[in-house]
Amino acid sequence: MYRHLEECVEDLEKHGQLIRIKEEVDPHLEMAALHLHVYEKGGPALLFENVKGSDYRAVSNLFGTVARSKFIFRKTWDHVQQVMEIRNDPMKALKSPLKNMSTGFSAVKALPQKRKKLPSEFKEIMITDLPLIKHWPEDGGAFITLPQVYTEDPDKPGIMNSNLGMYRVQLTGNDYIPNEEIGLHYQIHRGIGIHQTKATARDEPLKVSIFIGGPPAHTLSAVMPLPEGLSEMTFAGLLAGRRFQYSYIDGYCISHDADFVITGEIHPHETKPEGPFGDHLGYYSLIHEFPVMKVHKVYARQNAIFPFTVVGRPPQEDTSFGDIIHEITGEAVKQEIPGVKEVHAVDAAGVHPLLFAIGSERYTPFEKAKRPAELLTIANRILGTGQLSLAKYVFITAEDDQTLSTHDEKAFLTYILERIDLHRDLHFQTNTTIDTLDYSGEGLNSGSKVIFAAYGDKKRQLIEEVPAFFNKLSLANNPKLVMPGVIALEMTSYTNGDQAADEIAKLGDELNGEDNLSECPLIIICDDSAFLADTMSNFLWATFTRSNPSHDIYGVNSFYRHKHWGCDNVIIDARKKPHHAPALELDPDVQKSMERFYSTITF
Repeated sequence: MYRHLEECVEDLEKHGQLIRIKEEVDPHLEMAALHLHVYEKGGPALLFENVKGSDYRAVSNLFGTVARSKFIFRKTWDHVQQVMEIRNDPMKALKSPLKNMSTGFSAVKALPQKRKKLPSEFKEIMITDLPLIKHWPEDGGAFITLPQVYTEDPDKPGIMNSNLGMYRVQLTGNDYIPNEEIGLHYQIHRGIGIHQTKATARDEPLKVSIFIGGPPAHTLSAVMPLPEGLSEMTFAGLLAGRRFQYSYIDGYCISHDADFVITGEIHPHETKPEGPFGDHLGYYSLIHEFPVMKVHKVYARQNAIFPFTVVGRPPQEDTSFGDIIHEITGEAVKQEIPGVKEVHAVDAAGVHPLLFAIGSERYTPFEKAKRPAELLTIANRILGTGQLSLAKYVFITAEDDQTLSTHDEKAFLTYILERIDLHRDLHFQTNTTIDTLDYSGEGLNSGSKVIFAAYGDKKRQLIEEVPAFFNKLSLANNPKLVMPGVIALEMTSYTNGDQAADEIAKLGDELNGEDNLSECPLIIICDDSAFLADTMSNFLWATFTRSNPSHDIYGVNSFYRHKHWGCDNVIIDARKKPHHAPALELDPDVQKSMERFYSTITF
């Protein structure tokens, strides 16, 4: 059980899971490039001992593998899972009261512990003293990528009514006054938004504390979707194996366990341009107005270490976060959404754009014909639940096949495509909210959703090779088989919606009536069919991050009937659009300069 981050670093090094980088490394792109290289190779955590321009060390890739994350939490892992199981299903405690007696005591012992004053090893510093890490070439400045952003409910102040979240923080660049202002970017459906709304209604600034580092348990707590009644601060104590230590200085909550703490205020209606930032969908999130935080004080622990990660096209280190969260929360989603068996946010597609789900279908067991009914209720519950509500595409079926798993993405999609009735089983939601980081829609946070609901007997045998007629099309070329039942076609670059609709309507006319076309229920229009068909990861990423269901889904022989849209074959236009954000690419000069490390770092 680590008291601070340095103890974790030493433990990982002792067990061969961390290496030290002693040579000076530039926080401008170099540190991120080295991190990406080592993560891709499945390598160890990296301790940067000589960060150019800063007196402080930095560490990355702490959570780079699930095995390493579980190693870090090995002393508390089983007990935390026990607590979560009881929280998710309290009846378990009643069934085995003696076995689970210690669980309640553990939660009480994990409650935050208030101290009278700041520890003597803390000193005041400035923002510019921190390792100012810029990750991607077009980033607007240096960012904190593993912050723990702490706020309290203005109507019910106190640590037990607080929110601890991970929202990126821009330290430099744009119009921020150096050392006095920083940018705070948070997406919709976040707890801090509720607190800021209440503070604004009271015409008061919202006090914010940003903790960086400390026990790794605190970092993970900032991204955990916790059951009702279990605060992030209590969970941090449970996972760390020791109570969260804090005090109030100048009215701000200060973590005694953190390596760095930044305090400040967000004032009502005050924003500044934030971004761009290379984000986890694999594209830049662009410049938008977000809250500006007026810096009050910055603290650093003696011998502090600055943790960071690099986000980009999945998989990245935050993929491991997702896997760890899934293991800890276990059956929570089943308790929250009755009838659901599995929900899988597909990492390869950037998490929020694509959800796979398995539910129950119990509405009409007396009928011989099977069709989605309860599945639609469950899908709508999914789209009304927390972060799951940001999904654009939901593919859902029932649990008739007990071997089916949402995590076997190719098999799951095959199962759906074999059974879906495209005249009946597509359900759209238009003019609604999508992920803040997703630029496939009509504007920030604005787009559409679609549910593909399939249930019943197998309706078609999916094609296993490209039919000959796909090579004779006049408007599309270079057809490639992506997976059974899915063909990728190239078309000329996208210009505008009207032209795309006209082109794809003509393509649909060409395809209509071809033999065996029913065996190919999904056709993807793209810029590079060889890339899209090369791997499942490429297919999932390019298709579902580059399309907005209401605007980019077309169909062969499509129709409207009583305001319901259907077709014989779905066509998704996954070409890059002028309004899309640019994809992330590393700086080739930086890549070349980092070769000095690639040959010397062994693991």
